[in-house]
Amino acid sequence: MAREPFVSKTRLGITWLDAANLSQFPWLLHAFSTRQGGVSRGGGEGLNLGNADARQPLPVRRNRDKFLEAIGARQFSLAAIHQIHSAEIFQVTAGKNGSLNYLPSGYTFAASDRMEIHSGDATMAAAPGVLLSVRTADCLPVLLADSRLRVVAAIHAGWRGALKRIVEKTVGEMRRIFGSEPRHVFAALGPSIRGCCYEVGDEVVDAFCGGFVYGEKFFRKTAESTRKPAGFPGFLSMMPPGHTRPRGSGLGLDLVAVAKDQLQSAGVPRAHIQVADFCTACRTDLFFSYRKEGKQTGRMMAVIGIRPARVS
Repeated sequence: MAREPFVSKTRLGITWLDAANLSQFPWLLHAFSTRQGGVSRGGGEGLNLGNADARQPLPVRRNRDKFLEAIGARQFSLAAIHQIHSAEIFQVTAGKNGSLNYLPSGYTFAASDRMEIHSGDATMAAAPGVLLSVRTADCLPVLLADSRLRVVAAIHAGWRGALKRIVEKTVGEMRRIFGSEPRHVFAALGPSIRGCCYEVGDEVVDAFCGGFVYGEKFFRKTAESTRKPAGFPGFLSMMPPGHTRPRGSGLGLDLVAVAKDQLQSAGVPRAHIQVADFCTACRTDLFFSYRKEGKQTGRMMAVIGIRPARVS
């Protein structure tokens, strides 16, 4: 019998998701958090894991400690960057005394101040004990693992990052820096807002249709669609990117379809790609959703790392 693509696990009152295609590698640790468990209250009630800023409220710090303990990652150094809906990628290496070095793609210098927050939307690592992380509340978390060379990556893909091909570029950077061959890369796509709920403006439709040969395949009509098939008038939203519902658009963006297209274009085999079949906006009992709940909601965290030799 085929294994379920994603499996729910619970420990210490914390529930998370594991991807079957990544769980087959004993040297690898990964998890996609849910909102179930934790001590946060209010709009972010549950396991709110906050953003990249180390100066988080006490409940968020407690949630992080409990989450890392539950998944068995307390011995890892947590790598986090300030997410800006970009295609910026960092290589993360282990420094002295648990510190981390962040090497921006295309540069020859590293920043080693662990408290400094670096801006970008993807990280890569080949060092054991480094736990890469991305935080989401609708955007798509993508975890990658090279099964042969033991290289990992974590990607935050909102519509702006997806339009800039961050998923495809990360696979390319794994190949350029570490020598990863895409045929050995496995990908897990976590919970995110899906086309049923992710209505976007005409400028987003235009951008994808202009940036991809078959860009129209990334969209579906939403239930409350009032959009007519002809004409894409320009509309530039002044609201935060990808979060507010544009009036009268009627087309929903399928971030999973975009990510899968980019992974396959980069050479990752279709059989190596697994998707968590959850829409965050439909399932706010399990996940946080910025689109559904507003800015007061919490954040989930997806993590991936190479286990230190002593516990492999």
